Amino acid sequence: MAGSRDEILANFQACTGIDDVGDAFKYLEDSNWDLLTAVNQAMIRNTQQQPSEISPDVEIIEEFERIPQPYSLASEAICDSKTNTKMEVTENSEPGTSKPKNCAKERILTFHINHRNNEHKIEISEFSLLVDLKQLIWEQTNVPLCQQRLFGWKKEPKSDYRSLQSLDLPKENRLYMSPVSEDIDLTNDIMNASNRMTETYTLNIKDDINKKTYNLKFPGTSTILDVKSGFYALTTVPVRNQQWKGWPSSVKNDNVMLAQSGISYPEHDLSVSELPMKEEKKDVIDLVESDSTVDEDDIEEDDIDDEIFVDNVRSTKTQRFMPDDVTDEITGTMHFAEGFEKRYGPVHPEFFTGTFEDAVKESCLKPAKERKLLAVYLHHDNSVLANVFCTQLLNCELVLQVLSANFIVWGWDITFESNRQRFLSSVKQTLGSSAMLAIHDINFDTLPALVIIMRTRSNTEMFTVIHANVGVNELLTNLIHAVEVFQEQRRNDITVEEERQARERVKQEQDRAYQESLAADRAKEEAKQMMEELEKQRKEQAENERLAEEARKEAHRQAVESSLPPEPQQGTSDGVLKVRVRLPAGKFLERRFQSDTPLQTLLNFLIVEGYPTEEYKVLCSWPRRDLTSMDSKLTLTDLKFCPQETVILEER
Repeated sequence: MAGSRDEILANFQACTGIDDVGDAFKYLEDSNWDLLTAVNQAMIRNTQQQPSEISPDVEIIEEFERIPQPYSLASEAICDSKTNTKMEVTENSEPGTSKPKNCAKERILTFHINHRNNEHKIEISEFSLLVDLKQLIWEQTNVPLCQQRLFGWKKEPKSDYRSLQSLDLPKENRLYMSPVSEDIDLTNDIMNASNRMTETYTLNIKDDINKKTYNLKFPGTSTILDVKSGFYALTTVPVRNQQWKGWPSSVKNDNVMLAQSGISYPEHDLSVSELPMKEEKKDVIDLVESDSTVDEDDIEEDDIDDEIFVDNVRSTKTQRFMPDDVTDEITGTMHFAEGFEKRYGPVHPEFFTGTFEDAVKESCLKPAKERKLLAVYLHHDNSVLANVFCTQLLNCELVLQVLSANFIVWGWDITFESNRQRFLSSVKQTLGSSAMLAIHDINFDTLPALVIIMRTRSNTEMFTVIHANVGVNELLTNLIHAVEVFQEQRRNDITVEEERQARERVKQEQDRAYQESLAADRAKEEAKQMMEELEKQRKEQAENERLAEEARKEAHRQAVESSLPPEPQQGTSDGVLKVRVRLPAGKFLERRFQSDTPLQTLLNFLIVEGYPTEEYKVLCSWPRRDLTSMDSKLTLTDLKFCPQETVILEER
């Protein structure tokens, strides 16, 4: 397929789910950068195929009789002295695959095993496996193989069945061992489920039916049903007739993945036998219901004798996937998924349950990074291609993987005209009239069909229609082509969305900074207003207090003024004193008093004039006295005032 190598690499990883760039490059280089070939090779090597896809890639290994040994050396190096060649004999080796190798001198490796402050010396051939070394350690330390943990490797072995020669070890090696029970952190030894899903399990399956042993490899994401289907591909024993032994007791159904089943890693032993067949009986089944135009009255009575007899089949009519005149699309899709699985088995695409509009939203209307293609599967029971398409194409492992990784699959049965019109109405409402007309014009003879819908340039529209009159390779080619176009468009959409999001983030940051600035200014203004309000209140309070004080003083002054005796008349000289008061500003006040007038009357006079005693003091210059500190009942005569006396008024 056309495109740069980067695009081919990205499309290959999208189709296969292989994240390791090195592995992806290897597949593409081996297939001369032909995308379809590389995808086929990758998926064939990494999945267990369905019965229709069995190929020589399934590894079938005959079981060889094992010779008892004091301890098991899984492989031995055997050299022929005449030919000076070496052959490696391995248990359960694949017939016809061994190749002669040049005979090499056998090296004996020495291991110093430190365990609980003791050192154990072990010598072993480099052609042995790690499990053989652990066997010898067990004999010396009594620590079982499953509990041994060895540290200090030059190259950490990934499996107990690795050859010591493959680890590039020196002749002398020092290792440290601690049993698993003594290890503080067991999380590195117990592989969690997510890590197990990336591993490959080897299942040693003993076939009690054909007296053979198969060594089959499955990824951790395969289900137990995949294993049983793979065994069916090898032996033609249907899954329902298989009786297995060796699965963990916690496994309750066949949909559990191997990584979650609790089986041993990297190898697990199983055995399988065949259930006894029930007593055969022949039942009559009715002809499949059809919407064809043949009228039942036209069938001749003689044709009644042409009944169809099938072994072990109940007398039932073939049920449609969906009832006639479905009004609730959610219920209709639930009927469709249930009917499809009941008729064609559990190996099928995962059908989306919901309305057509919901399926479009789930696939096409999400953010670009989460977006998928939408594959609408349209089924018609009267199509001659229906059974072939569903049993040979839709259950193909490669097709299922591509659909699962890149598509939301939504199914609908248009056998009944009412359901067909219902679907066309939903398409018109969701995608518009042009898409509705395109689906309306699909030829009945090419049904079933996969209608591919994708989001392009902000529009959700039909991309292509894949009809049922295709083969597996052509179906895969069409699906992968749709994925390529979709991935390219999605990359562009992701770039556009990221740029828009970057702009929105800048705008949001600017808006946030602006709002923070406004909030700060508003806070300052509010603080200023609050201070002004407080100052105003303080001034008002001070003014009120001043006014109150003045009112109090005025009331006191008026009271004092009312009690002040009248000033003696001018010309009266007997017993009259004239007192001059020098004010702080240099001015003078004068008033006449009777000589027997108390000092308090003089002070009251000053109070009336606006000079209260608490703010001012009255002083005599000679001798200097503070009159305000003296007894106010003393008379002016007692104070020895002269007929014309001058006093000084000072602020306190």
